[in-house]
Amino acid sequence: MVFNQIDNQPPGKILRARFLRLTLFLALVAAIFQGSELWGSSGNAGEQTPDPIAAGDGEADKLPAKNGNRIPVKLIPDQRAIIGSPKTPIDLVRLFAGSDFVHNAQEKDDEFDIAKHLTFEVEHNTKKKYVEAEIVNGPDAHHHQRLLVLDWKKVGKTDITVKVTNVRSGKAIASKLTAEVWEPDWWQLLFTVVGGLGIFLLGMKNMSEGLQAIAGSGLRRIIEMVTDNRFLAIGVGATATAVVQSSSITTVMVVGFVNSGFMQLTQAIGVIMGANIGTTITGWILTLKIGKFGLPLLGVGAFGYLFSRRDRLRYLFMLAMGLGMVFLGLEIMKNGFTMVKSLPAFEAWFNTFDAKTRLGVLQCVAVGCILTFIVQSSSATMGITMGLAHVGVIEFDTAVALVVGENVGTTITAVLASFGSTTNARRAAYFHVLFNLVGVFWVIMVFHYCLPGVKHIATWMNRGTFDAMKGIALAHTCFNVTNTLVFIPFMGSLAKLLIRSVPERAAKEVPHLTSLDVRMLETPVIAIEQSRVEVLRMADGCDKMMGWLRETISAEHPDETLVKKLFHREEVLDAIQDEIVAFMTNILAGSAPHDVVEEGRRQLRMADEYESVSDYITGIQKFHLKLRDQGHRFDDAHQATILKLHELVHEYLRLINEGFEHRRPEVVTKANSVGSEVKHRVKSLRDKHLEALSEEKMSPFINVAYMSTLNAYRRVGDHVLNIAEALAGEK
Repeated sequence: MVFNQIDNQPPGKILRARFLRLTLFLALVAAIFQGSELWGSSGNAGEQTPDPIAAGDGEADKLPAKNGNRIPVKLIPDQRAIIGSPKTPIDLVRLFAGSDFVHNAQEKDDEFDIAKHLTFEVEHNTKKKYVEAEIVNGPDAHHHQRLLVLDWKKVGKTDITVKVTNVRSGKAIASKLTAEVWEPDWWQLLFTVVGGLGIFLLGMKNMSEGLQAIAGSGLRRIIEMVTDNRFLAIGVGATATAVVQSSSITTVMVVGFVNSGFMQLTQAIGVIMGANIGTTITGWILTLKIGKFGLPLLGVGAFGYLFSRRDRLRYLFMLAMGLGMVFLGLEIMKNGFTMVKSLPAFEAWFNTFDAKTRLGVLQCVAVGCILTFIVQSSSATMGITMGLAHVGVIEFDTAVALVVGENVGTTITAVLASFGSTTNARRAAYFHVLFNLVGVFWVIMVFHYCLPGVKHIATWMNRGTFDAMKGIALAHTCFNVTNTLVFIPFMGSLAKLLIRSVPERAAKEVPHLTSLDVRMLETPVIAIEQSRVEVLRMADGCDKMMGWLRETISAEHPDETLVKKLFHREEVLDAIQDEIVAFMTNILAGSAPHDVVEEGRRQLRMADEYESVSDYITGIQKFHLKLRDQGHRFDDAHQATILKLHELVHEYLRLINEGFEHRRPEVVTKANSVGSEVKHRVKSLRDKHLEALSEEKMSPFINVAYMSTLNAYRRVGDHVLNIAEALAGEK
């Protein structure tokens, strides 16, 4: 992001960048307010029997009463319809059943009957020429149904007040609604839905990045907690996904870790199952009724993010900004879906998605799967699904079936990430698919038996009234938790099945990496750990090269295969460094937290130092090969001193590698003393050699090879010390 690339710029550039920040922010706010006309009016257009909670949450407006008995309330939702729409009936008895007005009457009067003792009348209609309103008896005479019927006349807006009277007590309340007739504007509809979705997705991204930055090294420690304990692995997967707010990101991370050997297949299976549980937190976040605070939260978060200088506080504001964008985008989408509902053609099309039968459930699952395949974001499709269900465009049953399908669709991300990876990485990705497909199978079998129970629990959670969004979030959670419980006893057997079903491929070492995946860049905190694994590979490669060098220079006839292997490993380390540099450049160019940036710079330096170590190791090998090609070799005394120096430098390298692997920066203290010993040893050997030259005759080839070997070992020691200093954050 542009905002994160100005920290080390000259003062003039910093001022210009700050001005750019402010300008972009004001432009964003202006665009939002300019577009508010597209989504400002809310309500359920053309809804037959609006849900009381969706129509105003059953709460009074808290306005002062006009007299002792008259209390203004907002229980009838605002209505919208296109010109030429059929009349819209609204069941008033059902609508007011959840109001405080009725609850109070029932508490004070045991004989009060809402259907018999409430009267309704249209008290005021400001513009009858746009919408006519009348109250009539409904077809259900047994339950004394009373309907407010809206007749849409011409394009325009009117305010309608309905008076509700308790005939037994004489008390009355008034409910005011806005009814609007509009003409379809397809571009407006498209921009409203697409714009809301864009803001929603950007909010999810910012929220995820903010959470990751705040979690910092804690996220790394969470991942490192993975063991063979299946329950702990599931907990790690759920926690990590709750932090990054995306099961796709978690599963891609798992594939990457398995590919690099950091995680075993059985561990990956547990983490993937946990990721499916962790992703349900997104649905619960969307059920929070703070939509009206979305824009203020976005504004406060944006200002704090743009102008805060402290990293942790800055990312906290990024989290707030992302959360505000999520709810703002969801509200915009809801208003777009409200427009869609009032279009007969769209309403008829959405009615084709019916989950009343098992075949219908399967069709809805397939649609949800395909949509998520396309957008590769289950959060986006879930937001759309919950928005459609909230405004009544689709039924609750249909929404749940779509969400189950979206669970399957999100597996495509891990499958794509596994292409070109190791066999175990592909097995982990295929397990994610298998896990969700098996879940879909049993869900279809019990769908219509379990859904009433989900509705009952959701109604209890919402204090007696059903909320479709909470019901969807609950169903999503129940599906993933139950599916995980079903799979837990068979984790070991499933791992064996995957091993048999996906056999190992013959593979050879190639001078390039496959474990650094650009998709890991979405989580810089984890991406930097993946890069660290590759730097550790370079450390291990240098250690092996030192071992092979010891064998070749001490043997009278060195193994040609081992020599070729040593030179090939140097080429591999060159390629590893190139890919680490490219990968790290992408991390540092993004919106990475400060500690990630510092760690990235350390890793770049360490990768460069390890590559230099490998160069000097091959240089020593070349000196010895060239010496032998000339028909010469070191005498026993020189050979012994070189081997002793080799052991000292090799132990020095192992000491630093161990400190790097176990995150012990204090190793630099011992590194300084060992490094001084290496320098002293080389200087002493050089001085003795120069003294010996004046006393005995030595071949120029041997002299040059010996001095070059000593210098090469000293340079290896220097680079190892540089690695220790980088590990400790020095220089």
